[in-house]
Amino acid sequence: MALRTVNPTMGQVLGEHPELGDDELRTILAQAAQAFAAWRDTSFADRAARLTAAAGLLERRREALARLMALEMGKPLAQGRAEVDKCAWVCRHFAEHAERLLAPEPAATEATRSYVAFRPLGPVLAVMPWNFPLWQLFRCAAPALMAGNVVLLKHASNVTGCALAIEQLLHAAEVPGAAFRTLPVSSARVGALIDAPEVVAVALTGGTPAGRAVASRAGAALKKTVLELGGSDPYVVLEDADLEAAAAACATARLLNAGQSCIAAKRFVVVEPVRERFNELLLERLRAAKVGDPLADDTTVGPLAREDLRAELHDQVERSVRAGARLRLGGAIPEGPGWFYPPTLLDDVRPGMAAFDEETFGPVAAVVPARDEAEAIRLANATPFGLGAAVFTRDAARGERLALEALEAGSCVVNDFVRSDPRLPFGGIKGSGWGRELGAFGIREFTNIKTVVVR
Repeated sequence: MALRTVNPTMGQVLGEHPELGDDELRTILAQAAQAFAAWRDTSFADRAARLTAAAGLLERRREALARLMALEMGKPLAQGRAEVDKCAWVCRHFAEHAERLLAPEPAATEATRSYVAFRPLGPVLAVMPWNFPLWQLFRCAAPALMAGNVVLLKHASNVTGCALAIEQLLHAAEVPGAAFRTLPVSSARVGALIDAPEVVAVALTGGTPAGRAVASRAGAALKKTVLELGGSDPYVVLEDADLEAAAAACATARLLNAGQSCIAAKRFVVVEPVRERFNELLLERLRAAKVGDPLADDTTVGPLAREDLRAELHDQVERSVRAGARLRLGGAIPEGPGWFYPPTLLDDVRPGMAAFDEETFGPVAAVVPARDEAEAIRLANATPFGLGAAVFTRDAARGERLALEALEAGSCVVNDFVRSDPRLPFGGIKGSGWGRELGAFGIREFTNIKTVVVR
């Protein structure tokens, strides 16, 4: 069998990549286990030199990698360049800070010496999605490799070219060949990979159904997992918000990557006194977006990655309108080639509608009316997801109180949009997963938190 990549802008096949056979896969798994035995004993300085080299290669290959993402999944070039730069940042961050983040922590006991150490686990299977083909992998692999683990990448089939480019880049940075491998295999074989004795842990970024499947399989094998899953992030706009700034941040958070992000803003919960003005400002921003060829430098919204994803998104919009939502902008599949979907605004969105209850993976903004702060928070939290959330208010203390105490999500932001940062832990609660990536908590996820006592 072969894994097919298709250009979502024109719909034509880009390439056919042969899938690994069972014997090839067994050989790679065995080699990964052997590579771990050597890689875990390398110094932090040695690992850091290779991750720093990878950062330099990412920057030098920025244009080629951005173009590859545009071709395989439709990301506009400017956003692709930014993604490559962020990958270089995460490599340098953990190269610089891993030794400190994983330093043994002393504990006062009756023993002569007692402490907690953080030791690597072994080969980590990274099951990654197509929407941020480089970033999703590097935010997992950079800390995992710096901790002394080795990484096996099972990427989404429609970005197989990106997966192979990542492998080639890391090998060029002198990460040992078997310490990072791309596994061109179909999703149907993920279960067998989880079962493989060489694999000790699994990181998944993807939808909630995939998370349940991986968690179930890994749990049966008693293997550690970190799951970053779907989201329906609420952005609460209060009556004292700077509406111009709020609309700008909300539009950016909804349209980035054509809205194809777990952490994208999905529901805008706006208190009634300012809802119509906020809608006007948001409509201006959505209308100003440039939808088109992702290879054009002025494009801000490219196509959706697959035709089935566009069909699903359009169905959610239509079901929401039938249930009573008001269509203020967009909502129609354009004619012509490519899997484009226009920036769309739905108003009067309420619980029970698809745009409220489900994750919408595309450039569809759902405005939810609320009487006051209390109802806004209740509606924001009325979701099975809990990845990110934001609140907009000129009263910073009020915003911080709501972010800390009221909003139910793994990342809560005041007067800005939610994004991941190598310096801070990232992950969700409820149906958005468990565990953390990035920051001190992220680099420790795939370690043996080992107690050592000397008497």
